[in-house]
Amino acid sequence: MIKYTEKTLRNGLRVLVNRDRASKLAAVNILYMVGARNEEPTKTGFAHLFEHLMFRGTHNVPEFDVPVQMASGENNAFTNNDYTDFYITLPKENLSTALWLESDRMQNLNISEEAYSTEKQVVIEEFKQRFLNQPYGDEQLLLRNLAYTTHPYRWSTIGQSPEHIERATLDDVREFYARHYRPSRAILSISADLPEEEMLAMAEEYFGDIEDHGGEILPIPHEPVQTEARRLEVERDVPATDITIALHMGDRQSEDFFCGDLSSDLLAGGESSRLVNRLIKERGLFSSVNAYITGSLDEGLFVIKGRLMPQTLEEEAERALWQELDEIKAGNISDYEMEKVKNKFEANMLMGEINIMNKALNLGFYAMTGDITLINREAEIYRALTREQVMAFAERCFRKQNSSTLIYRAKQ
Repeated sequence: MIKYTEKTLRNGLRVLVNRDRASKLAAVNILYMVGARNEEPTKTGFAHLFEHLMFRGTHNVPEFDVPVQMASGENNAFTNNDYTDFYITLPKENLSTALWLESDRMQNLNISEEAYSTEKQVVIEEFKQRFLNQPYGDEQLLLRNLAYTTHPYRWSTIGQSPEHIERATLDDVREFYARHYRPSRAILSISADLPEEEMLAMAEEYFGDIEDHGGEILPIPHEPVQTEARRLEVERDVPATDITIALHMGDRQSEDFFCGDLSSDLLAGGESSRLVNRLIKERGLFSSVNAYITGSLDEGLFVIKGRLMPQTLEEEAERALWQELDEIKAGNISDYEMEKVKNKFEANMLMGEINIMNKALNLGFYAMTGDITLINREAEIYRALTREQVMAFAERCFRKQNSSTLIYRAKQ
């Protein structure tokens, strides 16, 4: 159970604070509700670019990392399709330093020609190295573009093409910053052994006077219901063939999320899971297997995949993956399996509540989902899932006409 107090400042900034009496550290997390889903089809990769730019310094602080280190702190960030997250841990006595730094870069980021030019080249090179110039690098790019036709989830956080960042102007970048990096598009969460009223007052002191200005937030197009199976086969210079099947499922707040998460753990949750035991150890069809859900804010994907052994026929491998999905659909799930995956989920939730940074991260994330109470209710929801609910989910999701299959074939 994570206890918290919430307040929304006049400029729209949501603030959540938690008193953690067991830690000498303070964790500061600021989540911006901007990810790849907020980009235009011809201007992708901007949210990821700003993950880099936000560390380039402001008009007041030329190097963001220096004062963090002087305050004995550590900081980092990540971007995904739904949001961008920046976090700092440091001694609680230095909490004001973290709040000063975050409030400063919310309003005073130095988007100069030099900074933009440097980070643009870094991002373009990262795209080429991670996605174009290594084995299986473009697999996820192909899968997203196959599974989605309309929603911005059809491109990865890195973007659709390095050309989008390459041809972006300084005005494009500054407009993106003004539109998204502002109080009403952010959630500040703090965990520290300090009175909650004191932390709320500090948030008001550092962020309360920031004006909330920027352009209109673009609506996100809804993905049409898939009615026919999709398929893409490519050849690449890779050591072995991959088969990936993606199936549409509900959003982060739907029952599908919990049933899908449980199903993916049944199939691929560790070395004793079904896919490992049946398809690797017993049948020797694959060298590696996996099943997971994307966990997206909007309607996401249930993904099952495997890397074929040299002697395995593609048809046999694909059929075996569908057989495992059909087993879930038929309700062939033992009480022991259900209990095991539920226990694992609860254990992971409890471990997440121990770490002070995880508390701050989770407060921001669950506030963003639209239902902050889920932070303390998810284990209960998961525990209450029945075999019948999982079967109903599988019936909705595990259908051929709802599938997008990528054959990522090794060249002969």
